[in-house]
Amino acid sequence: MTQDFDPRTGYDANGQMVPKAYDAILLSSFGGPEGQDDVIPFLRNVTAGRGIPDERLEEVAVHYRKNGGVSPINGQNRALLAALEAELAARDINIPVYWGNRNWHPFVNDTLKNIAADGHRKVLLMGTGAYTGYSACRQYREDLGMGLRETGLEGVLEVDKLRQFFDTPAFVQPFIEGLSTSLAEVRAQLSAKNQNDAKIKIVFVTHSIPMSDANAAGPAQLRATASENLYTAQHRAVAEHILANVPEAQGLEHSLVYQSRSGAPHVPWLEPDINDALQADADAGVAGVVVVPIGFISDHMEVLWDLDTEAKDSCAQLGLAFSRAATPGTHHAFVSGLVDLVEERLADANGEALRDGRISVVAGGPWFDVCRPNCCEKRALDGALRPTIAGVDSEVGVPAP
Repeated sequence: MTQDFDPRTGYDANGQMVPKAYDAILLSSFGGPEGQDDVIPFLRNVTAGRGIPDERLEEVAVHYRKNGGVSPINGQNRALLAALEAELAARDINIPVYWGNRNWHPFVNDTLKNIAADGHRKVLLMGTGAYTGYSACRQYREDLGMGLRETGLEGVLEVDKLRQFFDTPAFVQPFIEGLSTSLAEVRAQLSAKNQNDAKIKIVFVTHSIPMSDANAAGPAQLRATASENLYTAQHRAVAEHILANVPEAQGLEHSLVYQSRSGAPHVPWLEPDINDALQADADAGVAGVVVVPIGFISDHMEVLWDLDTEAKDSCAQLGLAFSRAATPGTHHAFVSGLVDLVEERLADANGEALRDGRISVVAGGPWFDVCRPNCCEKRALDGALRPTIAGVDSEVGVPAP
């Protein structure tokens, strides 16, 4: 092996794990309702432990109600699952892909039981968050840590996790193509109004998170030397890479904004909100915007509602030309790149990884296979830390003694 792996832990000083003979892949996501009767039970799961009454949940439920009670996320995960299976088969990698959600069927605990019942023992987790942070990474590690204990499968299933993929060509290439396409659309809209020389701005957008979560993103050692929180820094790096690879975008102004803020008004979250930013852009003489949702891998409810509905409506009211760039979804580059990440971790007959070298095109990568101490910590309401997998301090999901 080329890496200096510690035989006691199975990973090296940089958190890169020794390749293994994994026999199952678990695609894990947020989950969403699939009918009107599911909406409130789903939202109860999302907000469990916070004491939010159903009357308040109904205020959020309107987004789903207007879509027949169905979140697009489950259909998109089924499509991604099928695309992953096809790509694995094309490479003669005979590993089944399972799917488990945090907040709705199929629940991750049920999926763990199915994996074990089917005789699998070494599982590779593929979370659907690209960046560092609690919701995008650590919470998936908690889902599996708690799930293994709750199902009695601790010591039975060995579960590791793919690295975060914000820095990979797999993730950024679809946005490069999407920005190019959307710029042409905005320019066509402005041309139709005889505004060929009007000002265009590129608005990169991601999910807002509490400032406390942003400041806790990543391991303490990296946070101590960073000029801003790592969650924001990674998004800025992705945006800069995309811009550098779209010639039509050269010379245009751009910004990073946030969406989907929730929770108590007095709790600080990352700002500015996209709708406030659009108003400021219009006031500054911007005539058209391209919205690039770099925080998301697919067109789920928050993309369709917060961007394709609310942000688009804001642009209409402000007289701004508008186009929203596509998310990766099942773009071939994205699916192929995710399987490249799997190949980084799979051992061949000689114990070497099927894919040598880790491609990283964005500052801050490649991320860790095994998270560093205190990475993205967030305590439960009772002050306790939940059990996790795939961390140097994890006691769950590791090989049985």
